[in-house]
Amino acid sequence: MTAYKLADLHANDPAYLAKQEKIEEEKKRKTAQYIGEGLTFFLLILAGAIFVYRSVKKELNLSNQQQRFMVAVTHELKTPIAIAKLNLETLQKRKLEDTQRERLLENTLHEANRMNALCNNMLLSSQLDAGGYRFTLDDIDLSALLEECLNDFRQRYPKKNIEATIHPGLHIQGDQLLLQLAVNNLLDNAMKYTPKDTSVSLSLQPITNGTELVVADQGAGIPDADKKNIFEKYRRLGNEATRQSKGTGLGLYLTQKIIRQHKGKIFVTDNEPSGARFVIQLQHTS
Repeated sequence: MTAYKLADLHANDPAYLAKQEKIEEEKKRKTAQYIGEGLTFFLLILAGAIFVYRSVKKELNLSNQQQRFMVAVTHELKTPIAIAKLNLETLQKRKLEDTQRERLLENTLHEANRMNALCNNMLLSSQLDAGGYRFTLDDIDLSALLEECLNDFRQRYPKKNIEATIHPGLHIQGDQLLLQLAVNNLLDNAMKYTPKDTSVSLSLQPITNGTELVVADQGAGIPDADKKNIFEKYRRLGNEATRQSKGTGLGLYLTQKIIRQHKGKIFVTDNEPSGARFVIQLQHTS
C-alpha cells in the first residue's frame, strides 16, 4: 500500500482530500480482502470438519453393523449346531420309536438346511460384493421355479400355511441359482415373522411388460421409517441381543442385489390387515 503521511500535507492542499479518500479506500479494500480470506479459510475448515465427521460416523455405523452381524451369525450357527448335537446324542443313547426317530432326524435336517442357507448367503454376498460371481443368463421358467421353492418350504414347514397363486408359463432371462436364492430368502423371511395360525401368501402374475412376484406375511410389519433402509447390508430391526427372530441381515440385502442384477425392482409395502408385502417386478421373455 502506498504510504501517505497526512502530517506532511497541508489542509489547503487541493490534493489533500483526494489523497485522504484514496487512503480510506485502500484501507477498506484491504479490510474486505482480509475478511474474505478469513471467511474462505473458515468455510474450508468447516467443510473439512463436516467431511471428517461424516466419514467417522459412517465408519462407526459400519463397525456397529458388522458387530451386530457377528453376534447374529454366532447365534445363527450356535443354535442349529446345539440342536443337531442334542438330537444326535438322543438318537445315539436312547431307544426310540420309529416316529420319534423320524421326528428327530427331520429336525436335525431342518437345522442343517438353516446352516447351509446361512453359509450360501455369506459366500454369495462376498462374491457379489467382490465381483467374483459369474452371472449367467438362461431362459428360466419362473413359474416352475416358484413351484419348486414352494414345495421345498412346505416340506420344511409342514405346520405353516402357504397360500400360493402362480400363473403358469412365465419366463424370464436370468440366473437360476440367484433367482432361487432370492425367492428362498423372501419365503424364509416371511416364515420368520408370520405368527402361528396365520398364512404366508405368494403370488406370481403377469403385468405390463413384465412379471410381478409378491410374498406377504401377517407379522408386525415394517415401520415406514425403516422401509427405505431395510435392504441395507446387515440391516435388522431391533436389538440383536434380545431379538427373538432368526437371521443375519444378509437375506434382503442379497435379494435386492440379485434383483438389480436382473434389471428388476424390489420394494416393500404394508400388508392388510397386518404384515409386510415384498414386491419384485421383472421383465419376462414370453
